[in-house]
Amino acid sequence: MFDVANPKKIALMDADAPSAFDAFRAFDAAPLADGAVPRKYKELIAFSVALPTQCDYCLEVHRKAALAAGAISDEIAETVFAAAALRAGAAVTHGTHLVA
Repeated sequence: MFDVANPKKIALMDADAPSAFDAFRAFDAAPLADGAVPRKYKELIAFSVALPTQCDYCLEVHRKAALAAGAISDEIAETVFAAAALRAGAAVTHGTHLVA
């Protein structure tokens, strides 16, 4: 299913639903802009969310954006393990519903 060329098809959706796409573009950009939380950290957060959702496109977009915003490989690696720990913790706590 993952095809590195698929994002080029976004232009087709923009052409078919321009007002919806304009709204999405604004919604997508606003939360990731510099603010109280610097963009680098927002991109690392986005990257960490993309890991458990396993969106290949989001992983690549936000990894590149985090690096462009000044993240270094150590920060990427630590973000991977933070996301893994949170997902594992969720599995354990949800498991409490299944044991007597």
